[in-house]
Amino acid sequence: MLKHGGRLNDAVKRWGIRREQWLDLSTGINPLGWPVPELPAEVWQRLPEEDDGLEEIIRNWSGASLVAGCVPVAGSQVAIMALPGLRKRCRVGIPVPGYREHGHHWRSAGHDIVPVGPRQIHGGASGCDDRWLDQLDVLVWINPNNPTGEIIPPSTLLRWHKRLQKRGGWLVVDEAFMDPTPAFSLACQSGRPGLIVLRSLGKFFGLAGIRAGFVLADKNLAGALTEKLGPWTVNGPARHVMAQALLDINWQQNACARLQGGAQRLREIVHSAGLSPMGGSTLFHTVRTDAPTLLADRLAAQGVLVRVFEQPGMVRFGLAPNESQWRRLETALAGAFCD
Repeated sequence: MLKHGGRLNDAVKRWGIRREQWLDLSTGINPLGWPVPELPAEVWQRLPEEDDGLEEIIRNWSGASLVAGCVPVAGSQVAIMALPGLRKRCRVGIPVPGYREHGHHWRSAGHDIVPVGPRQIHGGASGCDDRWLDQLDVLVWINPNNPTGEIIPPSTLLRWHKRLQKRGGWLVVDEAFMDPTPAFSLACQSGRPGLIVLRSLGKFFGLAGIRAGFVLADKNLAGALTEKLGPWTVNGPARHVMAQALLDINWQQNACARLQGGAQRLREIVHSAGLSPMGGSTLFHTVRTDAPTLLADRLAAQGVLVRVFEQPGMVRFGLAPNESQWRRLETALAGAFCD
């Protein structure tokens, strides 16, 4: 299994620092997530019901059309694992760098992986040379990319989708970090054959623990995915929380404004520390470094946990929850560069 951010128990054991003393910036999860209220007793006592109105709420929130199929899932990870089983062996483009679970599961299902980097996606000198897509049957794209934060415009993604779909291909778009930038989402375009959009409530809503998300696709593909996943893929409490969080537009608007301020603060802190920026999103900032593990260890020794990417050398920082923790990050970075 691949390793991810948020491995706080491991850090506690390795560094001998109590759990409550850590500043965990390793996940890119909103540190001030949606406030979950007390749940009705019946959501714990009854089996989940597919006609509870959740799909309609998802459609209204995302702008998905009525022709799109909507599949609630236990986090987008479930879809990442299941989708490779819905195709015969084929050639799958995977962004590099990018969230590695995509390539891991397509490869494990027997598909041939084709790394996709800046040279392909920016189309050479003309910017529109898409012939590289002709060697693929499926392209997975992460928008915004994790960990670089790069966003590909919807017009480009739709052009890619059209070229792939002519040969029965798929474009799978992972929008786990899309919520603060909804204008770039392809959710409103879902329903087109071969276009698959993955969304999660783990990052922006800060609800990673309930494992809740959804897939938007054409109805035939959505039906095949539903059949593969089987009944009750999302538990009752998670369905209830997902519905209420998506309906809370006021909280979402306030969270976007707060996160924009936090992202700006984070950029200023890492730049002031002399780190080389690679990119980021509203929820994280990634820097280049020749010694990512050394930097991460020096921060961990001070109780600050960050996410390391060895190839290429990168460190990703999430957002701090309050002013005192922002100051703590500044102090920790200053200490990390003291010889």
